[in-house]
Amino acid sequence: MAVDDALSSPLGPLACEKDAKALQFLEEMTRNADSVQEDVLAKILTQNSEVEYLKRFNLDGAIDRDTFKSKIPMIRYEDLQPEIQRIANGDRSSILSAHPISEFLTSSGTSAGERKLMPTIKQELDRRQLLYSLLMPVMNLYVPGLDKGKGLYFLFVKSETRTPGGLLARPVLTSYYKSDHFKTRPYDPYNVYTSPNEAILCADSFQSMYTQMLCGLLEREQVLRVGAVFASGLLRAIRFLQLHWRELSDDIESGMLNKKITDPTVKDCMVNILKPNPKLAEFVRMECGKENWEGIITRIWPNTKYLDVIVTGAMAQYIPTLDYYSGGLPKACTMYASSECYFGLNLNPMCKPSEVCYTIMPNMAYFEFLPHEPAGISQDSTPTLVDLADVELGKEYELVITTYAGLYRYRVGDILRVTGFHNSAPQFHFVRRKNVLLSIDSDKTDEAELQKAVENASQLLREFNTSVVEYTSHADTKTIPGHYVIYWELLVKDSANSPGDEVLNQCCLAMEESLNSVYRQGRVADNSIGPLEIRVVKNGTFEELMDYAISRGASINQYKVPRCVNFTPIMELLDSRVVSKHFSPALPRWAPERRR
Repeated sequence: MAVDDALSSPLGPLACEKDAKALQFLEEMTRNADSVQEDVLAKILTQNSEVEYLKRFNLDGAIDRDTFKSKIPMIRYEDLQPEIQRIANGDRSSILSAHPISEFLTSSGTSAGERKLMPTIKQELDRRQLLYSLLMPVMNLYVPGLDKGKGLYFLFVKSETRTPGGLLARPVLTSYYKSDHFKTRPYDPYNVYTSPNEAILCADSFQSMYTQMLCGLLEREQVLRVGAVFASGLLRAIRFLQLHWRELSDDIESGMLNKKITDPTVKDCMVNILKPNPKLAEFVRMECGKENWEGIITRIWPNTKYLDVIVTGAMAQYIPTLDYYSGGLPKACTMYASSECYFGLNLNPMCKPSEVCYTIMPNMAYFEFLPHEPAGISQDSTPTLVDLADVELGKEYELVITTYAGLYRYRVGDILRVTGFHNSAPQFHFVRRKNVLLSIDSDKTDEAELQKAVENASQLLREFNTSVVEYTSHADTKTIPGHYVIYWELLVKDSANSPGDEVLNQCCLAMEESLNSVYRQGRVADNSIGPLEIRVVKNGTFEELMDYAISRGASINQYKVPRCVNFTPIMELLDSRVVSKHFSPALPRWAPERRR
């Protein structure tokens, strides 16, 4: 791509010369997507030709696509678990990658109730940083003047553990924030945060949130964008402000930091930031003291141009609440990434949430696509995987990746729909995570987990000669934080000995104890999920539900009770039949344990 004197690119006019190089790279990668992919696979197979896993399939040094596809099987996490366990236990031989596994990235997906461990190598940090470096050059094409202010981003590190072999296991963003790539990043006027590193890196979630919010308030007129990783995280920050604005105002007025902030590094850095400002304190009290919080983001941060949050997939449920608090500000979804791999970015970040599509960057990994048929349509027993450049417009696929760090033809579990192309690189709409039923934050609960949780909780009803006849669920995001709602229809065989409030409250806790570790961490450590709620409905409610479905065309022979409901008329029917509500009375057990 030639950049002319007026600083332009095929995507639009450039904000600065620095952006030209980044966008030129983006254009080159997407124009030559297929050849880049061929080169990436060859590099991965050359680099890892002697690793135990690949030698098992007798590649014999072949680096071409046809041989790779004919010999290497498509796998899920469970297929790779024995190798991952060996690495976790301290085996340092070249099992998956020729480069040493530097740490494990813990996935929000789970296997047998525990977070999945994704192997990574140090070189992957450079690849992730490369993708991050493309985000602002693209955003600058759509939003001018971002170098004239700062971003208020609520970013957090989460708990980390060590495997028996001594390797760190932690979420991918915690790994990135603790890396030198983030901590010693060069100054970039287009990417300045109000939150100091010390606040972001503080392991105590309360102290971190409090300090980041305080810094955001102190620089309220400098803030040009407000963000968090997920929409749910930004709403948690607003809820935090609702609960703590009085204390924050007191700190601003006095110039003295709240005594609850005890982290030495945070206290030291705030000495230079926090100065008495009675006028600002009065403003915060006046705005936050009002009963109506509609548009609170733009009332407090009046120069905010957009919200930078993920609102695709399960996060779409938060869009109405974000609109309420922001006065309908644009919501930018900038990139598509996971613990397994960083995939691509949104080349039109200011589009409507429903129109978000991500351009896969062909240099990040080797990508294949498993054609995905809707439920009820038979799938080939041996489906043919499609290359990145060969996907078809309008079709849905499950993403399959091969990475430098040692995942080979690994099924990520994301369902994507092809919406178009940028040059020769396809653009995808994220449809959903495969098999996920309920999600509030980074938690992902599937039908089997929910069924097990209901079964375990219903054991408490046995002594009352009561059983769960039918159930369904809903992720309630009207509360902050959101929480799981489980609708139960009970068969009470002895009304004189029916389970009371305390028993049903304990059933809520028993369900939570049965859910996976990501859910329980969200409840206990991250405060990102509220107490689980059971709503008991009148007898006959689920028959009414079936009658309603049949009236809308469902087959009586094929009708199955939906295990998760979101359709408003069904929600209204269920809620109109509720006879009692019960909440988990305590936190479930969770601790950051060593990975066995």
